[in-house]
Amino acid sequence: MSSSEIYLKQLQNILRLVEDLPPPNLPIEIPSRPIEEEYDFVIVGAGAAGSVLANRLSEIDSWKILLLEAGYPENNLAQYPPLAMTLQLTDYNWGFTSEPEKHACLATEEHRCAWPRGRALGGSTAINYMAYVRGNPDDYNRWAAEGNPGWSYEEILPYFLKSEDANLPFSDPNYHGEGGYQSTEQSNTSDLGNAFLQAALELGYPLTDYNSPQQIGFSPLQTTTSFGRRASTARAFLLPVLNRENLDILTGARVTRILINHHTKIAYGVQYIKDDRKFTVKARKEVILSAGALQSPQLLMLSGVGPEEELEKHGIKTLSNLPVGKTLYDHLAFYGLIFSTNFSLPSLTDLFNYNEIERWYKRGDGPIASVIGSEALGYIKSSNSNPLNGASPDIEIIFITGTLFSDNGVVGRRILRISDEYYQEMFEPLQGISSFAIIPISLHPESVGYMKLKSADPYDDPLFYGNYFTDPSNHDVKIMIEGIRFVLRLAETEAFKRYDVKLIPKPILGCEHLEYTSDDYWHCALQYLAVSAFHQISTCKMGSIDDPTAVVNNELKVYGIGQLRVIDSSVIPLPLAAHYNAPTILIGEVGSDIIKKDYGVL
Repeated sequence: MSSSEIYLKQLQNILRLVEDLPPPNLPIEIPSRPIEEEYDFVIVGAGAAGSVLANRLSEIDSWKILLLEAGYPENNLAQYPPLAMTLQLTDYNWGFTSEPEKHACLATEEHRCAWPRGRALGGSTAINYMAYVRGNPDDYNRWAAEGNPGWSYEEILPYFLKSEDANLPFSDPNYHGEGGYQSTEQSNTSDLGNAFLQAALELGYPLTDYNSPQQIGFSPLQTTTSFGRRASTARAFLLPVLNRENLDILTGARVTRILINHHTKIAYGVQYIKDDRKFTVKARKEVILSAGALQSPQLLMLSGVGPEEELEKHGIKTLSNLPVGKTLYDHLAFYGLIFSTNFSLPSLTDLFNYNEIERWYKRGDGPIASVIGSEALGYIKSSNSNPLNGASPDIEIIFITGTLFSDNGVVGRRILRISDEYYQEMFEPLQGISSFAIIPISLHPESVGYMKLKSADPYDDPLFYGNYFTDPSNHDVKIMIEGIRFVLRLAETEAFKRYDVKLIPKPILGCEHLEYTSDDYWHCALQYLAVSAFHQISTCKMGSIDDPTAVVNNELKVYGIGQLRVIDSSVIPLPLAAHYNAPTILIGEVGSDIIKKDYGVL
């Protein structure tokens, strides 16, 4: 039996064990009610923003709310942070991919980057890695300055505090909330994770709360967990309000079109498929799209809102000619920095022993409360920083107590779509080495991707183009190489020397012909092992009416169409120094209050 087969068998045993254990949390059981013909608000998508909207809008007793979700409630497996990756190999993931890339993801099958998205109540918060990272104050100040009043850091900070229930050892009440719906905690940190933080101190970087204005520095990871369990937005925002009489939630309902009056250009409902049957539901006040950065634009275009020349190709009548899908930003993460160590790193089977499971059940801490080994991270500014980004960092550095071969190629590399041939030649020979990874992420890319419809069939996935590393000035490559060189400096500190940390000296497959560790070598390596961090945004970009790239205004209203808003990560107008879970929850909070003010109930 091969090492991969042995690991797979061990993993299957763990998954069976988890399914047999008592549920670590109450299940999300949606009350069974008949769906009415008409509601005040119809929300499409129960993700990071949609779940928040359903909660906040149903606070108004006189409003009737319908929340439609294509997926279903999360299973027991979702509650265990170390098993987060396995969810992305299930039907809880839509499983999107980019079209073949020329300058990134060359180690992946067909050179297509993996773009997972959550298909569940809670959306991607049900399958993500639970990092809670808001972004820098200057990110939001730039957001507001580019024609979006109301979105500056000072204006949005109260909404971060409103949603949060911080259970952090350093929680400053000026920057963290208590008593909100969304629990946040600090990830478990091993001795090696602490060495990573100590290494940063040696290089002159402070230990900081990266969700305060002082983002530059290093810190244990803050996570959207509660008592060491995943706290998806479904669990945080929907579970407490499931019994509200004015909130109906329908799962397994795939919306295929927004209904828009062709004469008045007003949205009045949606069409959806459930159990292979077609249904229509009307909205008295508004339709709200919260289907995420990849599916909100798809639904707009299928409904006649998008680039006219693109819609005409598919026989779709244009109701509002807007640049839907024309802007798409994403963060890239580089998986080629792998270090050997004499530190004994626990395997997944080591974690799931009786003592650790009991500890996690009773205390909510320990290694089972750690998010797939993501223990700590840091933020730095590069010498190539764009002045427009102000004090916002360019590079994120994530410490992970695992690598692409820690699981013998069973899970991690399949999620990233690393091809069999590439894995076997590059990583399989390294199996068995005690190792960890430090991953640099470029936070303010200047390369711009796009997406478009494949056809007028809503069941055809759109075509996605990341266009990574295509900016004319080569800015994105320079930033990433600077991030790589910073990581190599970290590895040379006394803190890491105690654990005999060394870069594994195996050249990246495809780059052997270049001088090892030269800039040209790292540029080549990036093309193979820089892959998506799953942070797509801007496909329904927010901007002023004279912004030719804008789809919605600062109140999240779609230009040219009445009673239709987009409220999710697709509206974020520029890359943030963030993981987009927290900013998307924020957008749901801000959007809810904008709507309440519009209707005079706030």
